[in-house]
Amino acid sequence: MKDVETRPRKYEGILILAIFLATLPLLIGFSLLIISSFSKDMVTNFNFKSFHPTLENWINVFRGKLAITGGVRVNMIRIVLNTLIVALGVSGLVTLVSVMSGYALSRMDFKGRKWMIVSLMLLHAFPGVALIVGVYLLYRISFPQGQDWVRLYSFIYVIFARAALEVPMSVWLMKGFFDTIPWEFEWSGIIDGASRITVWRKIMLPLIKPGILAVALFSFLAGWQDIIYVRTFLIDQTLATFIEANIEAEYTHMPLIAAAGTLYLLPTIIFFLTAQQILLRGYSGGIKG
Repeated sequence: MKDVETRPRKYEGILILAIFLATLPLLIGFSLLIISSFSKDMVTNFNFKSFHPTLENWINVFRGKLAITGGVRVNMIRIVLNTLIVALGVSGLVTLVSVMSGYALSRMDFKGRKWMIVSLMLLHAFPGVALIVGVYLLYRISFPQGQDWVRLYSFIYVIFARAALEVPMSVWLMKGFFDTIPWEFEWSGIIDGASRITVWRKIMLPLIKPGILAVALFSFLAGWQDIIYVRTFLIDQTLATFIEANIEAEYTHMPLIAAAGTLYLLPTIIFFLTAQQILLRGYSGGIKG
C-alpha cells in the first residue's frame, strides 16, 4: 500500500497545461530579457531577426560602461556590493530574530504570548508601501547630525526597515518548526544539566536546520529584490535602483540594461534551482501554528 495519495493520471495533462499557460507571460518576459542581454539589439517580440549575438553587453556591465559612445561609467562592482550588503544584512537580522522569537513563542508561556501570535499574521498583512510614511518619519527623526555617519546610517536603517517587514512571517515559520520537535528532546538535555540556552543552541537548532536555511534564503531574496525601501532610504545605488534609474535615460544602451537585469535575476534563479527541496520543506514544515 502506497504511503502517498494518488490521483487519476487523466487530469495530469490538463493541470500541467493550465500551469504552463498561467506562467507563459513570465516565461516569455524572462526569456526575451536573457536573449536581449546577449544581442546587439533588443528582442522585444518574436522577430528573432533583431537578434545579433554578442558578449559586449556583459563585458560593458562589469566595466560599468552604460553607453556605447561617450564616457558614462558607473562602479558596477560597488553597486553589486551594495546589493549584497543589504541582502545579507536583512537575511542575518531576520534569521537571528526569528530563530530566537520562534523558540520563545513555541516553548515558553508568558504574558501576551497569545496576543503576539495573533499579531504576527496581522503585521505580515500590512504592505510595505502603506508603512512608508511612518517609516520615513522615524528615518528623519533619527537622522544623524554628522555627515560622516550618513552613508553608514542609511545602510543600517534600510536593513532594519526591510527586515521588519520579513520578521513576522519568518517568526511564524520558525515557531512551526520548533512545534514539530517533541518535548522529550529538550527535557533530556535539561535533565542532563544543560541550561535552556545550551539546549536551544546544541539540541534544538540542529534539528531545524532546513527551516533556518529557508528563512535565510527568503529574507536574502527579499533584501536583494527590494526597491521601495532602498530607493527611499539608501544613499548609494543597488542593482534594483540602478536599473530603475537608467531604464529611461537617453544615453542608455538597452541591451546593456537587459544584461544588468539578467545579472539581477541570477541569485534568484540559482537559489530556486539549488534549494527547491529546502524551500518546500520550509513552507510545509513551518506552517504548523
